[in-house]
Amino acid sequence: MTAPRTPSAVDAVAEKFLNRHAALDPMVATYIGVPGHDGELPDLTPDWLESLSQLRRDTLAELAAAEPADAIDKVTVAALREELTLREELRAAGTEESDLSNIASPLQAVRDIFDLTPTSTADEWADVARRLAAVPRAIGGYVESLRLAASRGDVRARRQVEAGIKQAGDNTGPDGFFATFARGAAVDGAELPATLRAELERSGAAAGEAYAGLAAFLRDELLPQAPERDAVGREAYALHSRSFLGARIDLEETYAWGQQELARIGAEMRATAERIKPGASVAEAMDHLDADPGRKLAGTDALQAWMQGKSDAAVAALAGAHFDIPEPIRTLECKIAPTPSGGIYYTPPSDDLTTRPGRMWWAVPEGVTEFSTWRELTTVYHEGVPGHHLQCAQTIYRRELLNSWRRLGSWVSGHGEGWALYAERLMADLGFLDDPADYLGMLDSQSLRAARVVLDIGFHCGFEAPAELGGGEWTYDKAWTFLNNHVSVAEGFLRYELDRYLGWPGQAPSYKIGERLWLQLRDDARAKAGDAYDLKAFHREALDIGSVGLDVLRAAVLNEL
Repeated sequence: MTAPRTPSAVDAVAEKFLNRHAALDPMVATYIGVPGHDGELPDLTPDWLESLSQLRRDTLAELAAAEPADAIDKVTVAALREELTLREELRAAGTEESDLSNIASPLQAVRDIFDLTPTSTADEWADVARRLAAVPRAIGGYVESLRLAASRGDVRARRQVEAGIKQAGDNTGPDGFFATFARGAAVDGAELPATLRAELERSGAAAGEAYAGLAAFLRDELLPQAPERDAVGREAYALHSRSFLGARIDLEETYAWGQQELARIGAEMRATAERIKPGASVAEAMDHLDADPGRKLAGTDALQAWMQGKSDAAVAALAGAHFDIPEPIRTLECKIAPTPSGGIYYTPPSDDLTTRPGRMWWAVPEGVTEFSTWRELTTVYHEGVPGHHLQCAQTIYRRELLNSWRRLGSWVSGHGEGWALYAERLMADLGFLDDPADYLGMLDSQSLRAARVVLDIGFHCGFEAPAELGGGEWTYDKAWTFLNNHVSVAEGFLRYELDRYLGWPGQAPSYKIGERLWLQLRDDARAKAGDAYDLKAFHREALDIGSVGLDVLRAAVLNEL
């Protein structure tokens, strides 16, 4: 282990920011594993949003006055300044009070935080009861913010409001998430006190009623004001893109590159299909693989066991040989998520690396009981090792080098998701996807990510649609046709994905663009190091920096800060 570094004035600014942020937003505290806030929720009112903005402005002023002591400080200053400045630019653009989408808005966050709230003891369930009881106030504050934004003429697109109505409704009533979650309260080897169980059920019912009220507000008040137009326009899109990448890109050039990359992947998929079944098209090869009983899993128990086995094997194979993986982070739990959203995602370990391990979650849609392993092996590497788990847990482990904000509070989508796609490709390069079926699964995933670059940029910026769509203006129907041309997933999932792109501009392309920038950085680092270049050392140095904007990462790795 590296010798502990003496904390600096810059570290103090970053630590202060993280602590104040966790106190203002208890959901952030739970997510990063800071104790003491698991029974609370944020207000979500306009005044609360203003308090976050004030914290950002105060921190920017303190950063300007703090003198960096070393190279680590220089990265902290650059990364934190960029993050806070971008948040303030987004606030000035009116994105905070109006925040509503089908995937990443307060509507989902208030519900999803209960997946991470500890539930191992009666005391922890008491915290859950208090947090459930706080849901009505939080949702009331959220409605207040949405109403204020609407008074300014700022309402998200009709499609996103409609998605919010449905999702809010799914959490209501005796069969909704909150009531079901509260009824299922249990601890191993002990009975919960009757008073606590009654409190949980009352609070769960109240939380469900709050979401019913949110659904009614969205339906009766916000929906009539919602515009039909989904696209945000080029100027707004450029800001969103920067916020997700931590890098400035040429949108026109990237749009053209996305189409070229999609064509390249398509050609490779056709060649791989030929290896699987000579003379078969890609669709025919996929049907052939889906019919293979040796590549199927029946039931979520089998899925969970398969995920865990593949994850454990990857850690064992990569540790020492290709990556430095510290012993405390070699544990990754693979779990079936309690909700049927269809997503697959990762949550990082707690700060102490023991209270909560890193976890890979699979939210299996209702009615889905069979799973094709050839499609999903690459996903295990994306979410686990060498993907998100290695990236996030290793950063948390570097307590002797990095302040708490760098380890726990800094997350840039282009850095994180770009690394995870880079990790998928790396596993193919290392021979872990040599089976043509598994390789086709990786290419299918890559095709989705490349298609998102084209659709997201083109649709929101108003660029001309690709020739395969007849050119002209992007429309919802053209976007749907485009996705179906390049992605082989179920219709329900694809509809959800398309709504995600339309309501969360700039996020989905950050995966593939992030991978592109990671690959460019690796090439540039190799060119700069010459014969001294070592891939394992490059990975260690880059990951030790933590999740920062990709422009900051590049400058740090190439010693250009």
